[in-house]
Amino acid sequence: MNIVEIYKRFPSHNDCLIYLEDVRWKGVPTCPYCYSKKATAVPKEHRYHCNACKTSFSVLVGTIFHKTKLDLQKWFLAVSIILGAKKKLSSRQLSRDVLVNKNTAWHMLMRIRESMADNESLLRVIVDVDKT
Repeated sequence: MNIVEIYKRFPSHNDCLIYLEDVRWKGVPTCPYCYSKKATAVPKEHRYHCNACKTSFSVLVGTIFHKTKLDLQKWFLAVSIILGAKKKLSSRQLSRDVLVNKNTAWHMLMRIRESMADNESLLRVIVDVDKT
């Protein structure tokens, strides 16, 4: 996806959350702590309450987006930019592209790179590489 497609498909933070819920849970919220499917929605906060272990959770728990204060649009944009870069991308360049400070960009870059290193099999499915 390019930058324009990201902003068209995910015009708000809530649209990003809805997309992640669909990808991760396929319509059935599952507690990331006890893996129970007995959860009650808290729509105003876009969170869920697990009826089994009595904890509150969102779709972001256990992902690179967990405990972030940035809009998910910026995260999605950063992932797109990093995956589309022909060479390594510096945190200063990412900060200019995503409009965050350099420390935030560095933190985002490290989380995304860590995730890419941890999930190599996922990237083999997503990335199409030619012989050159």
